[in-house]
Amino acid sequence: KHMADSQSTVDVKALESNRPVSPLNMPTSPVGSPELSPKSSGYKLWLICASGIFGCYFFYGLLQEKITKRDYDGEKFHYFGYLVFIQCIVNALYAYVACVRNGVPVEIDPLGLMSVCSFTYVGAMLTSNSSLAFVSYPAQVLAKSCKPIPVLIFSYLLGGKSYGASKCFTVFLIVSGVTVFMYKENQSSEESSDIVFGSGQLLLLASLVMDGITAALQERLRVSHEVSSPYKLMFAINLFSALYLCFYLLMTGEGWAGTQFVRQHPSVLIHLLAFSVASALGQNFIFMTIMAFGPLTLSLVTTTRKFFTILASVILFSNPLLWRQWIGVCLVFSGLTFDILFGKKLKK
Repeated sequence: KHMADSQSTVDVKALESNRPVSPLNMPTSPVGSPELSPKSSGYKLWLICASGIFGCYFFYGLLQEKITKRDYDGEKFHYFGYLVFIQCIVNALYAYVACVRNGVPVEIDPLGLMSVCSFTYVGAMLTSNSSLAFVSYPAQVLAKSCKPIPVLIFSYLLGGKSYGASKCFTVFLIVSGVTVFMYKENQSSEESSDIVFGSGQLLLLASLVMDGITAALQERLRVSHEVSSPYKLMFAINLFSALYLCFYLLMTGEGWAGTQFVRQHPSVLIHLLAFSVASALGQNFIFMTIMAFGPLTLSLVTTTRKFFTILASVILFSNPLLWRQWIGVCLVFSGLTFDILFGKKLKK
């Protein structure tokens, strides 16, 4: 029987082939798939991507904390640029293998747009990490929870992507809910000083702006230039990112210092590789989400990831929530429910 629904968000050929489904040959969606498609196949792919991101980055966070907090014979690992560099190398290798296995041409096209997208991607990470020298970690998390807002704005300004009132309302509900949920009351004098606009806030603002530009460029690559393979995009961005970071490590001397630390403490290498593998698997689902549903949906998934992690700990360990946090929970779930039930109808 001829299959009329050729626009399904799941790659039918990948599902009908005899190859076992693995992260390296996961079914991907064609360019232009609707965000949060009402079709069952769209929901299944969305759940796979979201679950993969949540699961991989749960272990990613544990391993990152293990690397940065552990005492290695009296020394601590604090070479974050070096850490991200190794992560990008492993990500690029993973994407290259995935391209070869799926018969995707390993090429970087368009070169200019890919290089700029990679630059803003790395810049967002470096400025965000650098802000921790001036602001507390909770303040950084709170600021980065607003990421969907610049993503929405810059996707419209630079990516040519227009969103309806329903999607904007969804972003407002989710960002408001996460912000209310994460906000810390009774801050110490040191933490309350984070409110003053200074170097840390400028770095966080720069990080959010670059997050938005990265999303806009990814949207252009996804639609205008028809980069239909998540692995091709993942390979190009991580390869360029590794090149930029290599230059950064050489200029700052962090590359030599990080290598010396690994030579003196070989046990950290296993942790670095495990951390990078978790990153590669997580990015597999991240770029699948970008290609299938767009950067805005990805930003909503990653923004709510920490929210759901904390909520899970509350449920599992019976930790009480403040009334304010219950309001945040209601706002987040209202936003998600609104988008699933009414988003597409209102858009039409």
